[in-house]
Amino acid sequence: MRYFEDMRVGERADLGSHTFTADEIKAFARRYDPQRFHVDEAAAARTHFGALCASGWHTAAVFMRHFVEAEQRDAEALRAGGETPAQAGPSPGIRDLRWPRPVYAGDTISFVREVTELRAQTTRPGWGLVVGRNTGTNQDGALVLAFFGAKFVQRRDTRDGGRS
Repeated sequence: MRYFEDMRVGERADLGSHTFTADEIKAFARRYDPQRFHVDEAAAARTHFGALCASGWHTAAVFMRHFVEAEQRDAEALRAGGETPAQAGPSPGIRDLRWPRPVYAGDTISFVREVTELRAQTTRPGWGLVVGRNTGTNQDGALVLAFFGAKFVQRRDTRDGGRS
Protein backbone atom coordinates (compact mmCIF):
# COMPACT_ATOMS: atom_id res chain seq x y z
CA MET A 1 0.00 0.00 0.00
CA ARG A 2 1.17 3.50 -0.78
CA TYR A 3 1.56 6.13 1.89
CA PHE A 4 -1.17 8.69 2.54
CA GLU A 5 0.89 11.50 0.98
CA ASP A 6 1.27 9.53 -2.26
CA MET A 7 -2.48 9.34 -2.88
CA ARG A 8 -4.52 11.93 -4.80
CA VAL A 9 -8.21 12.77 -4.90
CA GLY A 10 -9.60 11.55 -8.20
CA GLU A 11 -7.16 8.69 -8.67
CA ARG A 12 -8.85 5.55 -9.79
CA ALA A 13 -7.89 1.91 -9.39
CA ASP A 14 -9.32 -0.91 -11.45
CA LEU A 15 -9.50 -3.76 -8.96
CA GLY A 16 -10.42 -6.59 -11.29
CA SER A 17 -13.53 -8.41 -12.37
CA HIS A 18 -15.48 -11.52 -11.49
CA THR A 19 -18.05 -13.65 -13.31
CA PHE A 20 -20.80 -14.90 -11.00
CA THR A 21 -21.94 -18.47 -11.61
CA ALA A 22 -25.26 -19.99 -10.59
CA ASP A 23 -23.48 -22.54 -8.40
CA GLU A 24 -21.53 -19.94 -6.42
CA ILE A 25 -24.58 -17.67 -6.11
CA LYS A 26 -26.58 -20.52 -4.59
CA ALA A 27 -23.72 -21.71 -2.35
CA PHE A 28 -23.17 -18.24 -0.89
CA ALA A 29 -26.90 -17.68 -0.44
CA ARG A 30 -27.53 -21.04 1.23
CA ARG A 31 -24.92 -20.10 3.81
CA TYR A 32 -25.50 -16.36 4.28
CA ASP A 33 -28.65 -15.06 2.55
CA PRO A 34 -31.11 -17.91 1.88
CA GLN A 35 -33.81 -15.93 0.11
CA ARG A 36 -35.62 -17.80 -2.67
CA PHE A 37 -34.33 -15.61 -5.52
CA HIS A 38 -30.75 -16.45 -4.48
CA VAL A 39 -31.09 -20.22 -3.92
CA ASP A 40 -33.74 -21.56 -6.32
CA GLU A 41 -33.81 -20.79 -10.03
CA ALA A 42 -37.47 -21.77 -10.51
CA ALA A 43 -38.60 -19.74 -7.51
CA ALA A 44 -36.43 -16.79 -8.62
CA ALA A 45 -38.14 -16.81 -12.03
CA ARG A 46 -41.44 -16.07 -10.26
CA THR A 47 -40.10 -13.02 -8.40
CA HIS A 48 -39.67 -9.44 -9.53
CA PHE A 49 -36.04 -10.33 -10.41
CA GLY A 50 -37.20 -12.87 -13.01
CA ALA A 51 -34.11 -15.07 -12.59
CA LEU A 52 -31.56 -16.26 -10.08
CA CYS A 53 -29.48 -13.34 -8.79
CA ALA A 54 -26.61 -12.90 -6.36
CA SER A 55 -27.08 -11.57 -2.88
CA GLY A 56 -25.90 -7.98 -2.58
CA TRP A 57 -23.74 -9.19 0.30
CA HIS A 58 -22.13 -11.69 -2.07
CA THR A 59 -21.37 -8.89 -4.52
CA ALA A 60 -19.88 -6.78 -1.71
CA ALA A 61 -17.79 -9.72 -0.46
CA VAL A 62 -16.35 -10.30 -3.93
CA PHE A 63 -15.56 -6.58 -4.16
CA MET A 64 -13.69 -6.83 -0.85
CA ARG A 65 -11.63 -9.77 -2.08
CA HIS A 66 -10.60 -7.81 -5.16
CA PHE A 67 -9.84 -4.72 -3.07
CA VAL A 68 -7.55 -6.62 -0.69
CA GLU A 69 -5.83 -8.50 -3.53
CA ALA A 70 -5.17 -5.18 -5.33
CA GLU A 71 -3.59 -3.74 -2.18
CA GLN A 72 -1.45 -6.87 -1.83
CA ARG A 73 -0.28 -6.54 -5.46
CA ASP A 74 0.56 -2.87 -4.91
CA ALA A 75 2.57 -3.74 -1.78
CA GLU A 76 4.48 -6.45 -3.64
CA ALA A 77 5.29 -4.02 -6.47
CA LEU A 78 6.63 -1.50 -3.94
CA ARG A 79 8.77 -4.19 -2.28
CA ALA A 80 10.06 -5.30 -5.68
CA GLY A 81 11.14 -1.69 -6.27
CA GLY A 82 13.00 -1.59 -2.96
CA GLU A 83 10.37 0.42 -1.08
CA THR A 84 8.61 -0.38 2.17
CA PRO A 85 4.83 -0.30 1.80
CA ALA A 86 2.73 1.77 4.19
CA GLN A 87 0.70 0.09 6.87
CA ALA A 88 -3.05 -0.04 6.45
CA GLY A 89 -5.12 0.82 9.46
CA PRO A 90 -8.71 -0.06 10.28
CA SER A 91 -11.77 1.11 8.44
CA PRO A 92 -14.16 3.32 10.39
CA GLY A 93 -16.93 2.07 8.12
CA ILE A 94 -18.88 2.51 4.93
CA ARG A 95 -21.82 4.67 3.93
CA ASP A 96 -24.45 4.90 1.23
CA LEU A 97 -24.31 1.21 0.29
CA ARG A 98 -26.52 0.58 -2.74
CA TRP A 99 -27.29 -2.32 -5.05
CA PRO A 100 -29.08 -0.47 -7.89
CA ARG A 101 -29.40 -3.53 -10.15
CA PRO A 102 -29.25 -7.25 -9.56
CA VAL A 103 -26.26 -9.41 -10.45
CA TYR A 104 -27.47 -12.42 -12.43
CA ALA A 105 -25.74 -15.73 -13.03
CA GLY A 106 -23.29 -15.20 -15.88
CA ASP A 107 -22.79 -11.48 -15.20
CA THR A 108 -19.21 -10.24 -15.11
CA ILE A 109 -18.74 -7.41 -12.65
CA SER A 110 -15.78 -5.02 -12.84
CA PHE A 111 -14.78 -3.33 -9.59
CA VAL A 112 -13.27 0.17 -9.24
CA ARG A 113 -12.21 2.41 -6.36
CA GLU A 114 -11.85 6.17 -6.77
CA VAL A 115 -10.33 8.33 -4.03
CA THR A 116 -12.82 11.07 -3.14
CA GLU A 117 -11.34 12.54 0.02
CA LEU A 118 -8.04 12.64 1.91
CA ARG A 119 -7.93 13.90 5.50
CA ALA A 120 -4.83 14.11 7.66
CA GLN A 121 -5.69 13.02 11.20
CA THR A 122 -4.83 15.23 14.13
CA THR A 123 -6.34 12.82 16.66
CA ARG A 124 -4.35 9.90 15.23
CA PRO A 125 -0.85 11.20 14.53
CA GLY A 126 0.87 9.21 11.84
CA TRP A 127 -2.33 8.37 10.00
CA GLY A 128 -4.50 9.81 7.26
CA LEU A 129 -8.05 8.89 6.34
CA VAL A 130 -8.68 7.88 2.74
CA VAL A 131 -12.29 7.87 1.53
CA GLY A 132 -13.17 6.23 -1.75
CA ARG A 133 -16.20 5.62 -3.91
CA ASN A 134 -16.33 1.91 -4.67
CA THR A 135 -18.34 0.57 -7.56
CA GLY A 136 -19.18 -2.60 -9.42
CA THR A 137 -20.39 -2.41 -13.01
CA ASN A 138 -21.72 -5.26 -15.12
CA GLN A 139 -20.67 -6.19 -18.66
CA ASP A 140 -23.33 -3.83 -20.07
CA GLY A 141 -22.00 -0.85 -18.12
CA ALA A 142 -24.82 -0.89 -15.56
CA LEU A 143 -23.96 -0.01 -11.98
CA VAL A 144 -24.71 -2.93 -9.62
CA LEU A 145 -22.80 -1.91 -6.47
CA ALA A 146 -21.86 1.47 -5.02
CA PHE A 147 -20.68 2.66 -1.63
CA PHE A 148 -18.21 4.97 0.05
CA GLY A 149 -15.59 3.30 2.19
CA ALA A 150 -12.93 4.78 4.41
CA LYS A 151 -9.72 3.47 5.90
CA PHE A 152 -6.74 4.77 7.78
CA VAL A 153 -3.41 4.77 5.96
CA GLN A 154 0.03 5.37 7.41
CA ARG A 155 1.63 8.78 6.77
CA ARG A 156 5.08 8.86 5.24
CA ASP A 157 6.40 11.49 7.64
CA THR A 158 5.68 9.33 10.71
CA ARG A 159 6.52 5.77 9.73
CA ASP A 160 6.65 4.75 13.38
CA GLY A 161 2.88 5.40 13.65
CA GLY A 162 3.32 8.72 15.42
CA ARG A 163 5.20 7.30 18.40
CA SER A 164 8.25 9.56 17.98
